[in-house]
Amino acid sequence: MSIHVHPLYEGTFSVGLDKKFNRIGREDPPARGALKISINPFLIQTPERNYLFDAGIGDFGEDTSTETIKENLGRLGLTEYDITDIFTSHLHYDHIGGLAGKGSGYWELTFPDARVWVSKREWNKIQEMEDYSDATRAEFASFLDARADLHFYEEEDRPYPDIEVRHIGGHTEFSYLLLFQNETERYLMAGDVLALRSEVNRTFAAKYDYDPKESMNIRRELTHKAHREGFTIMGYHDSHQPLFNLTDYDENQGFTIKKAGPETLV
Repeated sequence: MSIHVHPLYEGTFSVGLDKKFNRIGREDPPARGALKISINPFLIQTPERNYLFDAGIGDFGEDTSTETIKENLGRLGLTEYDITDIFTSHLHYDHIGGLAGKGSGYWELTFPDARVWVSKREWNKIQEMEDYSDATRAEFASFLDARADLHFYEEEDRPYPDIEVRHIGGHTEFSYLLLFQNETERYLMAGDVLALRSEVNRTFAAKYDYDPKESMNIRRELTHKAHREGFTIMGYHDSHQPLFNLTDYDENQGFTIKKAGPETLV
């Protein structure tokens, strides 16, 4: 069964303590004390469906909008109406901001015909927040709750024969592992638990995680799983090589990382 997988590159950003996504060049360093983060929603085209793994940043960065992901789809001969399902790794706005936009002056669904799959517990947590520091985010969440075709994950779920999701926690309390598998190909996306090639052979606990130690343990488990079972890893925040395989393992050197898949869309 033939499938096509594409990282839909939306740009590279410098993200500081204020959590604002300020656009920079792909080769540029971030501001002092800030993180360098690229954003790559992933399109998986199968004969039956067009899946997205996470939906991009949408209007929630500096100089960003939902038009970017529409333009990326257009380069592949698709429109926003062709997306059938969107699977979310977690509900941070650089991963779900592309679900709706306000470019016309009022909120509109970016993918009107898509099912949007989210953690029910995380979605309820967002809806129960009373003290929003950002009115735009409150409007966005309320709009999606009212208008999006929402479907909720179980702790372990298989929405379609080729899609499996598992609750892993770590980065957020309700982060999920997203897996695509058919007879010939396997892809693994773990959101911000494993978002960069540079994280593969490092042991670290990140302060930005909900449970840094748990993230560290899961990251180690997922890299070994990808190597053992032949999964291509989807690095959502990687600037240059968001699709990669782990081909060999050495106790001293770690994994050998090999580029996989097409170039990112520019």
